[in-house]
Amino acid sequence: MIMSRSKQLALDLREVSGWGGRRPGAGRKPAPDARILHRSREGFGARHPCHVTLKMRPELPSLRSVRLVRELERSFAEVHERGDFRLVHYSLQGDHAHLIVEAKDPEALGRGMKALGARLARAVNRAFRRKGPVLADRYHMRVLRTPKEVRSALAYVLLNARRHASKASRRVSCDPASSGRWFDGWRRRSEVSPLQARLRGPPVAGARSWLLRVGWRRHGLIDPLEVPGPRR
Repeated sequence: MIMSRSKQLALDLREVSGWGGRRPGAGRKPAPDARILHRSREGFGARHPCHVTLKMRPELPSLRSVRLVRELERSFAEVHERGDFRLVHYSLQGDHAHLIVEAKDPEALGRGMKALGARLARAVNRAFRRKGPVLADRYHMRVLRTPKEVRSALAYVLLNARRHASKASRRVSCDPASSGRWFDGWRRRSEVSPLQARLRGPPVAGARSWLLRVGWRRHGLIDPLEVPGPRR
């Protein structure tokens, strides 16, 4: 019996145009007004708190309105602690919010910020009787790794309104649109505004990390008269 020799089929390696596969220009395009690029978040552990900034859409009214501050206080009180995520401090400015948070890892931070962002958006829409998106972009995050960095971030967040206030209006008082009322690291006693005096229950969780509880105090308690950040 004569065996026939099988033919070897040629493999067609020509490039086929169409959908799928890695190619130049592929992937989701960034939004034209995106300020924060979609890169991998910086790694950190539970011992390192983070300073997070949330930017709002420009068409929204100020976050410092009395009605919205009260709505956000109630919303933060419901979501400020999630086991592996804690909102420790915050301040609300006209078009953005500063937060000091603790999280077990970047994944826990992402879940916690998603829940917090959703609560914030619903509170804004309720307070202003509107619908639609609220956040302008991804949140910006900075990991705080040293006692000095933590102290600077606390002063920056809790006293941020003083950076935008005129010298004549810089009284020794807690910012009513911040968690300053629940902060125990003031160097001197500060006034409590009528708005804050009416609020009930803490909208923030107690710190667990050494840096936020003890470490930052090595650089001195925070004076309510400080104007945080670089001199302008």
